[in-house]
Amino acid sequence: AGAHRRWVAHGWGGAADGMAAVASLMRAHQIAVSRAEAVVRPFGITFARYETLMLLYFSRRGSLPMSVLGSRLQVHQTSVTNAVDRLEAAGYVVRRPHPDDRRSTLVEVTPSGRELAEKVTAELNAKVFTDPGLSPSAMSRLVAVLRSYRKDAGDF
Repeated sequence: AGAHRRWVAHGWGGAADGMAAVASLMRAHQIAVSRAEAVVRPFGITFARYETLMLLYFSRRGSLPMSVLGSRLQVHQTSVTNAVDRLEAAGYVVRRPHPDDRRSTLVEVTPSGRELAEKVTAELNAKVFTDPGLSPSAMSRLVAVLRSYRKDAGDF
């Protein structure tokens, strides 16, 4: 509210609401990331690595091409490679040659990776996702607003 008043006082009233919305969204993002990272950290992974594990966990065959991981995670290929490198070093995933495309590499979740994914998900469900600090109706409204925002930005 203080920043909003200062924006208006400096003659930027036309941008004050947008600044407040973006700043609030960025702070909310920091809070959500902090809560999720605090839960996954004791398991020796980051939330980004958890997301990678879960994509593989939910895939039909337990494996996906590296390029598909990047597009589904909506991150640069370098970030996917880094996450896979660390997950592989810990024994949670393995790389395999793609059986139909020699140019592609599959990443496959291992049994220990599946086990970790289930443990971390149980903790995230209990400590973050079941009660993110919003009422059910507020969560629904927030998801709808963010879906619209993301759609307008070309996110999907």
